[in-house]
Amino acid sequence: MAESSVLPKEGIRLGLTAADKWDAIRQCGAVLTDLGAVDDGYPDAMLEREKTVSTFIGEGVAIPHGTDESRALVRRTTLGVLQFPDGVDWDGQTVNICVAIAAKGDEHVTVLSALAQILMDPAQAERLRTSASVDAVYDLLESIGKDL
Repeated sequence: MAESSVLPKEGIRLGLTAADKWDAIRQCGAVLTDLGAVDDGYPDAMLEREKTVSTFIGEGVAIPHGTDESRALVRRTTLGVLQFPDGVDWDGQTVNICVAIAAKGDEHVTVLSALAQILMDPAQAERLRTSASVDAVYDLLESIGKDL
């Protein structure tokens, strides 16, 4: 099976720790940068986005992403999945999974819709929060972006 072009296995990082949500968002930006998905400035735009709108979506998941203006810094639509087993305080909520998103044009709509379909199932969200296997996380999310 060919690897998902939107979620490379190298973008799945398990067993991480973060001092706070800002540290977690910086780590998300670093993953997208390491994957070559974004140009300099996008990680800073992820921090700016969080200052205006929380990226916490429930079920222990946040979806850090850049501002609308920062889409020009996206080279290709890419996801990173960062797991924080001990949790990160996200304005009074606990986040165990950050799904970092960099999306070209309007592709974020397709990606977010597919991600929401998976995360609406509490059992699947729980699998993401607790998995110790990159392959298991990949198998759960690899269908995202297949329609792009």
